[in-house]
Amino acid sequence: MRKIAWTIMIIVMMNVVIVPTAYADPDEGSLQLESDSAIVMDASTGEVLYEKHAQDPMYPASLTKIATAIYAIENGTLDDIVTVSGNARKVDGTTVFLEKGEQVTLKKLIQGLLINSGNDAGVAIAEHLSGDVKTFSKDMNTYLAEVIGTEETNFENPHGLFDENHVTTAEDLAKITQYAMKNDVFMDIFSTKELDWNGKTWDTTIQTHHKLVKEEIPYEGVTGGKNGFVAQSGFTLATTAERDELKLITVTLKSDVVGDSYHDTIKLLDYGFENFTTSSIPKGTIFTVGEQEYAAPEELVYTHAQKDKLEEKMEADGILKLVNKDGEAVDSFQLDEVNKDEPVIASKSSTNQSNIASIMERFLSSTYFSLAFLIGVLTIFYFQVRKLRLKRNRDKYFY
Repeated sequence: MRKIAWTIMIIVMMNVVIVPTAYADPDEGSLQLESDSAIVMDASTGEVLYEKHAQDPMYPASLTKIATAIYAIENGTLDDIVTVSGNARKVDGTTVFLEKGEQVTLKKLIQGLLINSGNDAGVAIAEHLSGDVKTFSKDMNTYLAEVIGTEETNFENPHGLFDENHVTTAEDLAKITQYAMKNDVFMDIFSTKELDWNGKTWDTTIQTHHKLVKEEIPYEGVTGGKNGFVAQSGFTLATTAERDELKLITVTLKSDVVGDSYHDTIKLLDYGFENFTTSSIPKGTIFTVGEQEYAAPEELVYTHAQKDKLEEKMEADGILKLVNKDGEAVDSFQLDEVNKDEPVIASKSSTNQSNIASIMERFLSSTYFSLAFLIGVLTIFYFQVRKLRLKRNRDKYFY
């Protein structure tokens, strides 16, 4: 009997020891990024998961072309025929070898701009949409600020060649990329590895210069990207990737070595995928506060640390807050008030039910539950042994 007791105690104590515990927040310093500025953003919510000097003004180089591309897609007509000017023909840097007088569709120019990083395509786009580069830059800056919400961005050209006033931030570039990702035409071009190019004087296959996109450096889940370089900006890189419904955007600015920009990007993506997850609440889910019911107006998507067990808290004004164990609101949503006279077919939830479920979940996953289980087992064992001894004491009087 004593051997059985010790066996039970050992098994239970092992259960106490191996109960999963929440891991500590990763040490941000452990990422050891070489880039002067960097960010990883959740593409679904816009939440910044990690950043290094992401609000500092920097030179973006060809990452400018992400903004030029989405602006052209939304403000131009893709089938428009663009006549290439002498200014576009003479631009410095990487080109798709456009000739003066050559006629190209706007969509093909955007492809040459994003895939092969053609500066000449950028100038041709600018002149077609706004008449000249200066006016185009002004128009695009207004668009970026008013439509996308950039705060520290001022572009002086459509391609990113150096100008001391041509600046942005890693955070603004992530915002621009997040906005652009919602456009199917943009993402189709942004993810293209190679494309047949039949120009007036250049008949070839253009390839993306982004090593992760063309799988020169393998990384699971990459969905698009753009690279850049001028001497003053160093190496710059923007990348998008997706795994298990978690969509990430990374931007790295001013790496002295091209390899560092890719190493930093992989570190940022690993950090995001290994520590965060995306969850959702179905459209129409009902929550109650007192007698009033509220419904989710759409699927509510939110991203949170994998270790977080979030509690749903409804406010009297119909705001649903998702709160972590520290009482911090990870996200919040405005729900629609339900008119009880109208039938609603939806899954139901209530603040009380959510609170109880959250409490039970935390309790069952805690060490306290294991200790309680141990005490319970030992208590039962004690009374069983005591009962057996009493029985033996009684039985000896009958022999």
